[in-house]
Amino acid sequence: MSRTNPDSREARAQLGARDTYMNLAQRPTATRPGAGVPRRAFLRGLAGVTIGLPILGYMLNDHGDAYAGGEPIPTRFGLWFAGNGMHMGQFTPSVGADWQLPADGSLAPLVALKDYVSVVTGMSVLTPRHPHHSGMSAVCSGGPHLKVADVRDTIVSTFKYPSVDQIAANYFLTESATPPSYRSLEAAVTRFRGTDEGTSFQYLSHNGSVAGESNVNPSEESPHAFWDRLFNQGTAEPLVRKARASVLNSVGDQIQALEGKLGAKDKQRLDQHLTSISELESRLSAPLADCQQPADPGEFPDIDSNEVVVEKNVVMSDLMALALACGLTRAFSIQYSTCGSGAVFWMVGATDGHHYLNHTEAAPYGVGAAIARFNLEQLAYFLNKLRDTTEGSGNLLEHSSILVCTEHSEGWTHSQDDMPMLICGKGSGRLKGNVHYRGNGDNTSRALLTALRGAGLPLAEFGYEAGYTNAPITELEV
Repeated sequence: MSRTNPDSREARAQLGARDTYMNLAQRPTATRPGAGVPRRAFLRGLAGVTIGLPILGYMLNDHGDAYAGGEPIPTRFGLWFAGNGMHMGQFTPSVGADWQLPADGSLAPLVALKDYVSVVTGMSVLTPRHPHHSGMSAVCSGGPHLKVADVRDTIVSTFKYPSVDQIAANYFLTESATPPSYRSLEAAVTRFRGTDEGTSFQYLSHNGSVAGESNVNPSEESPHAFWDRLFNQGTAEPLVRKARASVLNSVGDQIQALEGKLGAKDKQRLDQHLTSISELESRLSAPLADCQQPADPGEFPDIDSNEVVVEKNVVMSDLMALALACGLTRAFSIQYSTCGSGAVFWMVGATDGHHYLNHTEAAPYGVGAAIARFNLEQLAYFLNKLRDTTEGSGNLLEHSSILVCTEHSEGWTHSQDDMPMLICGKGSGRLKGNVHYRGNGDNTSRALLTALRGAGLPLAEFGYEAGYTNAPITELEV
């Protein structure tokens, strides 16, 4: 039996209602640019609508690398997951600094982002193993899975311990003087296609089991519903929704007042930020009847029974980047595809679900390799979006630490040795990037510990039971 996190919507709504952010129209006059400016500012409009602002230059010190009051620009932590493994022969680059790809390498979409991407291979799941279940729990939580029941020829399981995004969320909540509106945000790209094997197969973000029951943070699969959540519209009455028809109109006076306080560079940054909101609002408000082309966000109905993965990935990536830039959260997860995913990647020639394909395709597994590369192309879009989002003197990807993982090394063997993992972002200067570390059967939890440290968590050890480690991958750290 599973239950959603009782701390989710109600607690987040209460948290968002705390008087921790100053209305810019009412803030005290500063004695100099940036003085007395809140660490994270919001515009508040009709019916409680709130628009977060990006970090603007006038909030920062002269170097643009910290707030005017001396506080560091916040680091974000993310978990990005794609199910069913990789193709290790094409995934694995050269070892050491400045990694190079093998011929037809599946990491090719990330080459332009090498400075922000470190590769980790040669790691093993050291917790008790079960196909899919143990790999999923080990790479996302650092601990063993919890068997709930037997079913058919397999098991039902959940996470025994919290997933790493929730470890980060808990830390950010306690260490921040101004907690974000959302403790964490969870999004999905490809949809869940059903299974009876428990929450390990359906959800990414877990809070750890409670009295043997699962406790999850469901990933939002609908771009429109995710937009609703970001703007706190999920429980709004019809008249309130009408008042919020244009969130930008509802804070127009505050935008105008703010623009009068900004220099040319900040005005350009603010204009780009508001334009991105306007474009997303326009695309996501299209009536469902118009959602016939893949480029139309809408509710993403299948086209000729094909899921529109690329288009949905673009919108969900844009929304998550916007939420991070606005300071709505510092911890997030993107379930690109579920553990044991049955998504049909028709765009690279697949006619069967990914999991079934892993059991039926003959060597050399050409379609499986094409799927692995395609999935990394979708990751590249998200990382590029973060890199292209200016923040202070750097960008959003520089101020992020993102763990990218999957539950097997290769789906056709279901192996949990030589696990393919990535740590992306610079962690606000804590992570090097552009390094391939290859272990020798090392604990996968070493990568989790390193990614959490990259987000600023002061950890010397991490993991549970056989997943415990006190050895971060220092070769990836600055």
